[in-house]
Amino acid sequence: MLTRRIIPCLDIKDARVVKGVRFQELRDAGDPVEQARAYGDAGADELCFLDISASLEGRGTLAHLVERVAGELAIPFAVGGGVRGAADAEKLLRAGADKVSVNTAALADPRLITEVARLTGSQSAMIAIDAKAAPGGWTVHSHGGSRPTGRDLLQWAREAVDRGAGEILLTSIDHDGTGGGFALEMLRAVTSAVPVPVIASGGAGKPEHFAEAFEAGAAAALAASVFHFGTLRIADVKAACAARGLPMRWPT
Repeated sequence: MLTRRIIPCLDIKDARVVKGVRFQELRDAGDPVEQARAYGDAGADELCFLDISASLEGRGTLAHLVERVAGELAIPFAVGGGVRGAADAEKLLRAGADKVSVNTAALADPRLITEVARLTGSQSAMIAIDAKAAPGGWTVHSHGGSRPTGRDLLQWAREAVDRGAGEILLTSIDHDGTGGGFALEMLRAVTSAVPVPVIASGGAGKPEHFAEAFEAGAAAALAASVFHFGTLRIADVKAACAARGLPMRWPT
């Protein structure tokens, strides 16, 4: 059985780590380079770096900051935000990213997913999907969760995988930052619809929430504020998941 992964997320705005509730009311959560170093030491399985204002501001990801963060890490590192073409993705991979996450630009032109996958393979092409509950299912949002697209979540997830995405970062806007647990119904629906790993995001507040996400089909679970502000420790989350019979990775 594959081990489950715990992934802290660095949401970046103005070169600082920030965190809010339902993508709003952002507050400062520290220096990204210091955070990356601390999470590597704390036993994180991977790290995710999302430049959350890049698409709204119409610019690329902060590659120089990506390079500094990558220099602190010995674990896989996914980067997203403002990736508008294969050249942007290649720049991030050269800066030290192991995976490139696409979102808004891929919704505008899904061929971007295939272009990114062709660079180093589907394992490096991640599709980030931000979704909210809607009558009969869930609707995908773009531009940092600020704009509804009218796209159905499950249809978009399937298309993204068909076009080459090797992993899905699935964020529930409704649950983001609330601490009430992951969107398990949405998570089960997506993991049942696609054959690639799905990362659960949005809503973690207790160690058992991570275990619930894994039991619902997630290959990994991502969180930000509970780790940034010291509410939870990665080691304690892993211990709680292991106690429920879930295979976890431990620092060597």
